[in-house]
Amino acid sequence: MNFFKELYHYRELLKTNVKKDIRGKYKGSFLGILWSFINPLLQVLVYALVFPYIMKVETENYLIFLICGIIPWTWFITSISQGTTSITNNANLIKKVYFPREILPISVVTSGLVNFLISCIIILIFVLLGGLTISWHLIFLPLIIIVQYIFTLALIFVLSAFNVYVKDVEYIVAFIINMLFYATPILYTTEMFSGPILWLFRLNPLAHLINAYRDVFYVHHIPNLINLSILLGVSILLVVICYIIFKKLEKRFAEEV
Repeated sequence: MNFFKELYHYRELLKTNVKKDIRGKYKGSFLGILWSFINPLLQVLVYALVFPYIMKVETENYLIFLICGIIPWTWFITSISQGTTSITNNANLIKKVYFPREILPISVVTSGLVNFLISCIIILIFVLLGGLTISWHLIFLPLIIIVQYIFTLALIFVLSAFNVYVKDVEYIVAFIINMLFYATPILYTTEMFSGPILWLFRLNPLAHLINAYRDVFYVHHIPNLINLSILLGVSILLVVICYIIFKKLEKRFAEEV
C-alpha cells in the first residue's frame, strides 16, 4: 500500500517523466515522435519483402500478420532497452533530490504504453486496408496489454537495479533481445514447428502475448484465456519479487551511480 501512496503523492513527477520519455527521445529531429511509428513500419516493410522468399512463408495477409507482431515487440524492446538504463541515465537527479526511484522504470513502461496505444491505430488501419474487419474480439485487448505491462515492468525493475552495480547488464540485455526476436513468433507462426521445439515457444511469455494480439486483430479468435491467466499470475508474482529486489538495491543507488 505504501507503494501506491508514494506513487500517488509523486504523480506529477510521474506524469512529467512520461512526457519527457515520449518527447525527449526524438527531440530536435524533424519528424519527432513520428519516428516511434515509422521505425516499426520500415521494419515491417523490409521483412514483408524479404522474409517470404527466404522462409517460403505463405501466410495470408502477411503484412498484417507482421505488423501485429512487430508493434507489440517494439513496445517491449524499447521499454526494456530504455528501462535498463533508467536509473544510471538519471544519476544527477538521483544524487540531488529524493523521490521514489521506482518512478523512473514505471515512467519508461508507461510512455511505451502510450506509444503502443497510438500504434494500435496503425494496426487497425492496416487491418481495414487489407480487407479484414474489426472484430468484437478487441474487448480482450486491455487484458493482453495489462499482462505485457506488468511483465515488462517486472523485468525493468530488476534489470535497472542490477545495471547500477554491473554496467555490463545493458549490453547483455541488448544481445539477449536480439536473440529473443528470432525465438518469438513474429516473422513466422508457431504452427510451422512441432515436437520439442514447440515447447520452447510455450515457455516464451512473449510468444503467448504476440499470438494473443494476432488473435484479436488478425484471426478474430478469443485468445487463449488460460495461458493469459497463467501469464498474468506469473507476471504479478514476478513484479512483486522484482520490486522487492529493486527496493533492497535502491539503498546504494546514489553512491553507485
